[in-house]
Amino acid sequence: MVITDKHHLPTEEELTVEEVKLSFPTLQAGAFHLGKYCQPQNNEFMLCRAEYPNDCRQCIDYGKEVTSCTLEFFRKLKKTCLNEFTTYVRCIERSSGDYQFHPCRRTQKVLDKCVLANFNIERPNIEYYSAPKIVDTKRPPPPKDPKLKFPDATPGLSEDAPLPESSYPYREVFA
Repeated sequence: MVITDKHHLPTEEELTVEEVKLSFPTLQAGAFHLGKYCQPQNNEFMLCRAEYPNDCRQCIDYGKEVTSCTLEFFRKLKKTCLNEFTTYVRCIERSSGDYQFHPCRRTQKVLDKCVLANFNIERPNIEYYSAPKIVDTKRPPPPKDPKLKFPDATPGLSEDAPLPESSYPYREVFA
């Protein structure tokens, strides 16, 4: 992409946010509940990314909201369900080489009960996130691209115009 003086590039301050410094098993252990907790922010961000596929600068603020919601969720989880969550994360880390959930169903149920009691969030089934959803947003829709109009490159021939003799008259036979 060519950048000219007309392009606005975000400053370092606009792009700087507090990072979510958690390991993969930690994020994986909290993923189902995090998805429900931050669903409005995540839906808004993903809708923005779908509406502006070539210009991610439009969605920076929505991405910041997702990050701050994620940090808020894990901070609340740490205050309320730290022991249950830590046990579940350790089980995921140590029970299989590729971080499978199925060896840790007992510790998962304990965490699910704690999250349900403190956050009022029930663990959704796996199909929940792949089901289509309609997102109601207050943002205006993106501007539509104008329809391209092409001038007619060659004027049409009239019906009674003489047609030249074909250079390859027998081509029709083999087609």
